[in-house]
Amino acid sequence: MKEITLHKQWVVKAPIEDVARIMTDFEKLPKYFPKIAESVQINKRDGNNLEMEATVKSFGKKFKVKMKTQILPGKGFISDNDSYQFGTSGHEELLLYENPEGTLIDYTYQVSIHKAWLRVVATPLIRWYSMKYWEKAVINELRKTLEK
Repeated sequence: MKEITLHKQWVVKAPIEDVARIMTDFEKLPKYFPKIAESVQINKRDGNNLEMEATVKSFGKKFKVKMKTQILPGKGFISDNDSYQFGTSGHEELLLYENPEGTLIDYTYQVSIHKAWLRVVATPLIRWYSMKYWEKAVINELRKTLEK
């Protein structure tokens, strides 16, 4: 199996506009979420379409990711990401919905692992660990910032 689909939903007790503002401010991701982002540089901007290079952190490693991202104003973003260094690519969707308790975050990441040997080792780890870590490093930080 070459592709792994990760999916989870969370509710943040904050207005959708506030969640969208933080989650689509890519240049400030290292400030908001230092456990997953070391740096983000926007190389090209065409309206709501961005091309970026990021240094991200995962599994105790830092690696470069090229991102082609479309911001969906007030609704989140979709992004196609490539990490040649790590041997993965992925399609990421972070979609926001109004919820009686605040904002529902619907997150999906479809990741392809291009190296066969890495698939054997990484697939079980990614399935088990990734969403738990993302919740801790992103969702919990977002809640600390926005929930009063």
